[in-house]
Order: sequence, then structure tokens, then C-alpha cells
Amino acid sequence: MIVVTTPTGAIGRQVVRNLLDRDERVRVVVRDPGKLPDDVRERVEVVPGSHGDLDVVTRAFEGADAVFWLVPPDPRAETIEAAYVDFSRPAYEAIKTQGVGRVVGVSSVGRGTPVVGNAGHVTASIAMDDLLASTGVPYRSLANATFMDNLLRQVASIRDQGVFYDIIAGDTKAPTCATRDIAAVATGLLTDPTWSGYDSVPVLGPEDLSQEDLARTMSEVLGKPVRYQRIPAADLKAMMLGRGTSEAVAQALIDMMTAKDNGLDLGEPDADRSGTPTTFRQWCEEVLKPAVES
Repeated sequence: MIVVTTPTGAIGRQVVRNLLDRDERVRVVVRDPGKLPDDVRERVEVVPGSHGDLDVVTRAFEGADAVFWLVPPDPRAETIEAAYVDFSRPAYEAIKTQGVGRVVGVSSVGRGTPVVGNAGHVTASIAMDDLLASTGVPYRSLANATFMDNLLRQVASIRDQGVFYDIIAGDTKAPTCATRDIAAVATGLLTDPTWSGYDSVPVLGPEDLSQEDLARTMSEVLGKPVRYQRIPAADLKAMMLGRGTSEAVAQALIDMMTAKDNGLDLGEPDADRSGTPTTFRQWCEEVLKPAVES
């Protein structure tokens, strides 16, 4: 039995599909079972509720050979530690009491870099890894680079204005990965019973690219000019606060992006990238372009 959290999210839904394609037994934890596609819901065991609830994860983790653990975004969290570490404390308890076989957690690259101590979401996600691994369960942390798929949040401005925004320097090169590759790596680990101990698995994509590189590729694939515009961190934070994001979460995002601008994602220079083959151009052709043209 493999338990998948966030089965309707960008990564979790792909993990579920991958596991079902392998005829694995799957149990999902989901707040609203109605959001599961019909063909998925009829093939999985459903535990309704939040995986931040002790009773829910205790039921879900019973007899679990493996668990896919992903903390959902909480834009109104009082602290970023609460969003990651406190949310995961019920899982920490249930992993111990239910005898979970192994856990694969979605986290971030950057461990061991000079800037990781003040990197917002990344700092908190690595603390989450350490908490869950302290149960003694075999644990693999997916040390992900920035997701290509994050650009889907800016489809409207890319389509209508030919521009996308961020606060990092346009020429800063860093790895970027597709969620399809993250899901594939997770699926491989979840279905492999041979590993043990606590380790991280870099998930970086095949190449390091700058924002200017991304703009050039998008322009070529979309057939129209797309440019990158760097905006002040204060402006981004103000926009987030205006959308109802808490002060703590907004500042954590700024801290994370500032750390990325200072080398946070470059801490795994010798990592094997063969397991994350999706290039940014391929992702633009297969994911971004259809989204822009829809």
C-alpha cells in the first residue's frame, strides 16, 4: 500500500497516475474527494480530511509500505515553520505508531549552502525533512530546484503583455525542473523497497538557465517576444500582502528568492541529472504553449 498526500496537486496527481499505471495499491488523503477524477477515485482508497490532522494520518498510514509526503501551501500561516514543521508533526507521530515502511518527502535543494539558514520556505522544508527522518523511518528528501511549472501562474501576463516577473537578477543561472520529473523520481522511490536510511535526492532538471535564457526560449517556442522584468522585492511582497498572504509567508518567499539569487540552488554541482530529462524548451512546447493558447 502506497499513501499519497496532495493527490489533486501539481505533483501528487502525477504520482497517483504513475502508481496506478504500475498497478500499485494506492491510498490517498484528500480534503475534498470530489476533486479526484472519477477514474482515479474508483481505483484508490480514499481517506478524507487534512494530512495535518493526527486522526486522519493515523488512519491513512495504517499498513503503509510507503508514503509520499508533500506539505500543501498555506499562504496565511503565522510562521513559515508552522506551515512546514508544525503541519508535519501529526505525520511524525503517525509514522512511528503505524510502522510506515518508508517516506518520500518533497523538499528543496540548498542544504549545506551558506545561505540556507535564511532561505524562507527552503529552510523550513529542510527542517521538516529532519523532523520526519528523526522517526527512524527510511526517508528520501526530494531536493528540488525551482519548478518550471511555477511560470503557469504568469500565463496571463506572458500571453497578454509578453512579460514575466521575479525579483532575482536576470543573468543568474540556476537549475529548474519540471513537476513531471519530480513525480517520476518520487514514483521510482516509492515503488523501490530496497533503500534505507536518510538521504536527499537532487531533482534539478537537465540544465542551469537564467531568467533571460527562459525568456529567449519562451519567445522562440511561443513565436512572439517574451521578456523578463525584474521587480523590487518590496513590490512583490506588497502584491502578496494585498492578496491576503500573511506577513510571515510573504517574507519567507522574499527570503527564499533572495537566497536563490545568492546561490542557494547551486549546492549540488556534481548531481546526476539523468533522471530529470525534461528540458525547458520541451516543457514550453508541451505545457506552457498549450496553456498560453487556451
